[in-house]
Amino acid sequence: MLEISKKSNLLEQKQYRYSLQDVADPNLYREVYTYDEVPKIPFNHRRVPMNMQEEIWITDTSFRDGQQSRAPYKPYQIVELYKKLNRLGGPKGIIRQTEFFVYSKSDRDALYKCMELGYEFPEITTWIRATEKDFKLVKDIGIKETGILVSASDYHIFKKLGMNRKQAMEHYLKTVSAAIEMGIRPRCHLEDVTRADFYGFVVPFVNELQNLAEQSGVPVKIRACDTMGYGIPYTEVALPRSVPGIIYGLQHYSDVPSEMIEWHGHNDFYKAVPNATCAWLYGACAVNCSLLGIGERTGNIPLEAMVFEYASLKGTLDGMDPTVITEIANYFRDEMDYDIPPMTPFVGDDFNATRAGIHADGLLKNEEIYNIFNTEKLLNRPTKVNISSTSGLAGISYWINNVHHLKEDMRLSKQDPLVVYVKEWTDEQFAQGRQTFISDNEIDSLILEFSEGKEDNPTYRLLCEKIHKYSDL
Repeated sequence: MLEISKKSNLLEQKQYRYSLQDVADPNLYREVYTYDEVPKIPFNHRRVPMNMQEEIWITDTSFRDGQQSRAPYKPYQIVELYKKLNRLGGPKGIIRQTEFFVYSKSDRDALYKCMELGYEFPEITTWIRATEKDFKLVKDIGIKETGILVSASDYHIFKKLGMNRKQAMEHYLKTVSAAIEMGIRPRCHLEDVTRADFYGFVVPFVNELQNLAEQSGVPVKIRACDTMGYGIPYTEVALPRSVPGIIYGLQHYSDVPSEMIEWHGHNDFYKAVPNATCAWLYGACAVNCSLLGIGERTGNIPLEAMVFEYASLKGTLDGMDPTVITEIANYFRDEMDYDIPPMTPFVGDDFNATRAGIHADGLLKNEEIYNIFNTEKLLNRPTKVNISSTSGLAGISYWINNVHHLKEDMRLSKQDPLVVYVKEWTDEQFAQGRQTFISDNEIDSLILEFSEGKEDNPTYRLLCEKIHKYSDL
């Protein structure tokens, strides 16, 4: 049968209605996932069209998946982070939703406090087990949408649930129907979709979910979960690992609207961010992330990364306030003693720092030479130089000028006697076998030491005033 597609406005064949393949033995894709070897990337050279939507957005799982790999957040910490998510997402609500656990009193206390704030965005949703008791709990709280686990791969269906595909589908459909009957919008989490038989189980199951949605008038959201980080963003990769193929198949063979497709990825093979971007490019409206990428094993898609991916793709931040990312990072460090690796993009202590003298010399002449963008404006993070054996005079002068925010007419050149003094002391340290870079307090101590008795120099005098005001020296 030929029908005009609402997506392409072209005549398309519609006979491709895949039926459930209820196999006797699980399909574990052993030619790809041999377990004793690195997973293979199969190519079939089939291309699908890019289809990025006019509106795309971010959803958050920091208080659900993000809590599964660390000590639970305290309720006041969740409330504070929720406030920051609201500010980061901006007035358009680019950070559209966030999901909560509801099992413990602590989780519920945090959820209620966040609800009391009355924010439109991020909308509060939940994640529950598929039981009548949990549905009632969500209904009583007043939550409109909840996530439901519907494991998709034969690894889970056969080996974890002890079912066959037909039994699993019937069980899942019964559960989703119960949610709809309770007046709750279901969000179906297709767990382990990148090891699932896409046309033998995923598409037939999602087709049935679409029938439920049509019959009930309640939309059913599909979250494609790359649980093990196996997804591949490259074009012409074969299923089940192809991110473009998964998003295209959900749209083209199950007629899932883009606004009902969400991608949830993990970072086991360093592909969380490119896979999420790929999901946007090929038609999913939402990508599901966590703050700092904190989540199971190697973590989830870092939310802060997708803020900048959004701006890169759309050419605008659309009202998002990325300086809040620095506030969030500082909150994790200071409030929760969370150790952020220093080289982590956007949030690590050293992400825009340099130790090399030649780089510092470039920064001294023009910041753009060695900085990815205006990090002071966009993240409230001025560029930074860590003083080491390779920093040179340029690195030391850059450090003093920028750490102490000296204005143009007060800035020290590479040849200034103070800079030379610090450089000579630094060289002596490393000549004696020092391995660590020079601390901020050490440099400030040297500035005070050198400046003593030189109060007639306005720059030295200003530096001493700043150090005495802002440090314990």
